[in-house]
Amino acid sequence: MSAVEELVGSLTESCRIVCPVCSEGRKKKNDKSLSVTVKSDVTLYTCHHCNIEGGVQNKQWVMPPPKQPPVKIPKQSASPLIEEYLSSRKIDPSLINKFGLVSQPKYFRDVGEQDAIGFVYDRDSDARAVKWRSVKTKSWTQQGTARTFYGIEFVDPSPQSLVICEGEMDVLALATVGITAVSCPNGAPSKVSNRKVHPEEDKKFSYLWEERELLDKVEKIILATDDDPAGEALAEELARRIPDGRAKCWRVQYPRNCKDSNDVLIKHGANALRNCVENPTPLPLKGIYTADEYLGAVEDIFSKGLGGGVSTGISTLDELFTIAPGQLSVVTGLPSSGKSEFVDQIMMNLATQHSWKFAVASFENPPHFHISKLAEKITGKSFHPGSQNRMTKSEMTEAYHFINDHFVFLDNKDGVVSSVDSIISRTKAAILRMGIRGLVIDPYNFIEQAEGEEHLSINAMLTKITTFAKAHDLHVWFVAHPTKVYPNEKGEYPVVGGNHISGSAAWFAKADVGITVHRSEQSTDIHCWKMRFKWLGKQGAVPLSYDVVNGRYSNYVDTTLQAVPTGHWSDDF
Repeated sequence: MSAVEELVGSLTESCRIVCPVCSEGRKKKNDKSLSVTVKSDVTLYTCHHCNIEGGVQNKQWVMPPPKQPPVKIPKQSASPLIEEYLSSRKIDPSLINKFGLVSQPKYFRDVGEQDAIGFVYDRDSDARAVKWRSVKTKSWTQQGTARTFYGIEFVDPSPQSLVICEGEMDVLALATVGITAVSCPNGAPSKVSNRKVHPEEDKKFSYLWEERELLDKVEKIILATDDDPAGEALAEELARRIPDGRAKCWRVQYPRNCKDSNDVLIKHGANALRNCVENPTPLPLKGIYTADEYLGAVEDIFSKGLGGGVSTGISTLDELFTIAPGQLSVVTGLPSSGKSEFVDQIMMNLATQHSWKFAVASFENPPHFHISKLAEKITGKSFHPGSQNRMTKSEMTEAYHFINDHFVFLDNKDGVVSSVDSIISRTKAAILRMGIRGLVIDPYNFIEQAEGEEHLSINAMLTKITTFAKAHDLHVWFVAHPTKVYPNEKGEYPVVGGNHISGSAAWFAKADVGITVHRSEQSTDIHCWKMRFKWLGKQGAVPLSYDVVNGRYSNYVDTTLQAVPTGHWSDDF
């Protein structure tokens, strides 16, 4: 590898740098003539002075799942059992050989031994899995672990469109009418709430990472999932995770009383099924929505009420605000008031209690140090030697593994200043790979700003962040420092709020939730100076206790303490 390739290969963000090839021979030795463009799979470079150009294959910053050993596949032979079953489902029996279907008796936990059909995954390489379906019941069992789409070997390497359905039988039904499709190896999620996938199901979507290049470059994705709450949740989660998913995903609409593609084929025939897939509904249509797009959400509000967000994990804090996806929380406070520790506590509570996963761009905390602080919040013990209540090595290891499963760190090892675009790009990859539901940026002043007036640059940055959060059902916490403030004649510092944040009034205007962390002698007071939606919280303040040993925030218990006054800050806004 040449010097320029080695240098370029170490970068994680697009930038302009000094060219190592021609800079020494130039008068302008510090001229940044080498343009570097970082993409998901390759980093491209070109020098605008000496014209050297090329590309370096990227090493992925997230490790892919380990390769699974091959499973033993029964020998394929003529099977009247498979032919009879497929014919009963109106599926072309000639597909048996194409898809490598097999059959043999299999044991099912709920019904015992029964005749079964086997769907072989990843046949182009050593088979990693076989999913078995009973021909008499809907029982399933599996050998190995399916980690990629079923039927992916028949998809063109550079397709204009990709049809994704829920089960293997739907793939065969669509193949019968001449449509190439793939199905999700885990089907629809088992845990669904308000037509959304529960965070505990996140690991079941690792197969998307296996096909990230295909999903990134395909222009149109047709979601042919089942017409039920689980199928709708699956479609929504796929659209959330796939890069630019909601902009290029379309949803198949089935005839009444039809649940899936195979159902349409049985009840209405090949032409009807082909018509459904060839005329999907856009999701969305260039940012324009009909009332039908919101019918499910409207019905939920009608039957269940507005409800609230996800618990913060601290009961008294829940009385002030809760957490909802698709929102921006701006957190401010005086220096050393505990802003970062407070956000860490909220993240850890959401991770331990609700299985949320996070991308963290913490510029003032190196990842190894940040991990040690998160470990303290998990164990409730000190990480460092010399403490009487220090965590054991086994406790540290257990905490580390939990953090590894629930957090990724957007680090800048190459020394290039982060831009908001690079943070969004890396977070998109984390959403695809892990199902990230929260993003923390701490603090804002470490982010590269566009040239021009600061308040306009901040406004544009926050617009990008809020748009990104809504598109991916992501909650974003943005930590921002206030302008310099001075104490009063008693030496007391005021409680800062959204309009005290440096650089722009957009911090107040763009925030869905505005939080100030303010330390007093008795407690750490959490002030909510903005709450866009009243069903998620309210303006006000609550005191919390802070444990300096383990960094934990908890309910403040003091029956003599009066309610924290809020007028001394609310009058400023």
